[in-house]
Amino acid sequence: MAVWNREVECASVEVRQELQLARLQETLERVYARVPFYREKLDRAGVNPDAVTSLKDIAKLPLTTKDELRQTYPYGLLACDRADLVEIHTSSGTTGTPVVGAYTEADIDMWGEVMARTLTMAGCVRGDTVQNGYGYGLFTGGLGVHYGARRIGANLIPISSGNTRRQLMIMRDFGTTLLTCTPSYSLFLAEAAIEEGIDFRTLPLKAGCFGAEPWSENMRVEIESKLNISAHDIYGLTELIGPGVASECECKNGQHFNEDYFYPEIIDPETGAVLPDGEKGELIITSLKREGTPLLRYRTRDITYLMREPCPCGRTTVRIHRLLGRTDDMMIIRGVNCFPSQIENVLMRIEGTQPHYQIVIDRGASHLDEIEIQVEVEEAVFSDVTRAMEQLRKRIHDELKSELGISAHIKLVEPRSIPRSEGKAKRIIDKRSI
Repeated sequence: MAVWNREVECASVEVRQELQLARLQETLERVYARVPFYREKLDRAGVNPDAVTSLKDIAKLPLTTKDELRQTYPYGLLACDRADLVEIHTSSGTTGTPVVGAYTEADIDMWGEVMARTLTMAGCVRGDTVQNGYGYGLFTGGLGVHYGARRIGANLIPISSGNTRRQLMIMRDFGTTLLTCTPSYSLFLAEAAIEEGIDFRTLPLKAGCFGAEPWSENMRVEIESKLNISAHDIYGLTELIGPGVASECECKNGQHFNEDYFYPEIIDPETGAVLPDGEKGELIITSLKREGTPLLRYRTRDITYLMREPCPCGRTTVRIHRLLGRTDDMMIIRGVNCFPSQIENVLMRIEGTQPHYQIVIDRGASHLDEIEIQVEVEEAVFSDVTRAMEQLRKRIHDELKSELGISAHIKLVEPRSIPRSEGKAKRIIDKRSI
C-alpha cells in the first residue's frame, strides 16, 4: 500500500490555507491557555489569540529560539497533561541543556503519517524491506522512520546506527530495498562494502532516505553512483517532531512541506522581516497540530527558500529548496561568508577527490583567520607523482577562490585518513576559540 494522502497533499491552495488557519488558531488558544511561557511571551508582544484572523497575521507572533527551549527544560513547554504523554525525546544535549519533545498518542499518530509520506516519496510500498540505520532512543530519527514504515506495512529492520559490517551482512542477507541513515554514513557503507566484497549492483536496494546533516547535490550523485540507488533528502527537527517535516519526491526538486501540520516562513535572519517566496533566508516553522509541545514561529537557523511552482509529481504542497547552510555554521573567513555545503559542492565535482573532507579554521601568526581544507583523494591520485598532486591541489584552491572568494590552504590526504562517523559527520574544527 502506498501511503499517499492525496486529499491533503494534492489539495488546492485555498482549501489548505483554510485548514492551516483553523489549526493555527486552535494552537494559539491551546498554548495561551496551557503554556505560561507562551502566554507571557504573547502578552509582552501585545498579541492574543483573537488577533490572528488570517495567515498573514502569523507575522505578529514573536519568534521562538532554541535557547528559550532550553530554558523551559524539562516540562516548561508542555501544552497537555503529563498523564496524556506517551513518549519523550530530546536533542543530544552535547552543546548544553537538551531540548525536549513530548508526544501524546495523537502526536505519534501524526508522526507516523508524515513519515509514511516521506518513505512513500522515496518509492516505499508494502512489501519493501526498510533497513533503518538511524539511532533509536532519545534521538528522533530511528523511531520516526520506524513509525512511518509500520504505517505503510513495510518489513522493518530496526538495526539502528553503527556496526558497519553487520549492516552490510543484513542488507545482503535480508534483501533490503530501502536504506535510511545519514548521507555521510551511506558513503562509509559504500567504502566498507568494497572491503567485504559486496557489489551494490547485485543487491535489491533501490532507494535511500538521508538526512540529519547538510549534504550537497554533488554528494547525492556520489551516493547514487556508489550505492546504485535513488537518494532522497529528508528534513526534520527534534524540536518540531523529528524527521517528517519535509521530504523529496521522485522529482528531487525541493522538499515537499507537510503544510497541514507545519507552517513555513522565510525571514531575514538579521531583521526578522518575512521574505517573499524565492528569496533566501532563515526557515521559520510553526507546528499546527502538535499537542505535547507545540511551537510558534521556531527559528530553525536553516537557510533555504520557498518554492511554489507546480511539481510534476502532482503534490501541491510548498517546497523548500535543499538547505543552503545554517546561520550558526556559517564561516566568516577574513570577511567572506561561506557554508561547508558550498565547499563540499565544489570538492565533489572535482575528479580525483573522495567525498570526505574536514575544514580547520585557525588564527595564524598575523592574527588573521586562516582556513585549511583537508581533502581525501583517490588511491590512484595519492600514489601518483608529486606533480599530479600539486595540479589537483591548485585546481581545488583556484575553484574555491573563484566560486566562493576564499583563499584556503588545501591539504590532500590519503584515503581513509579523515575520521568516519556512524552518525553526523564532523566537518568543521574551529581552533580560534581553543
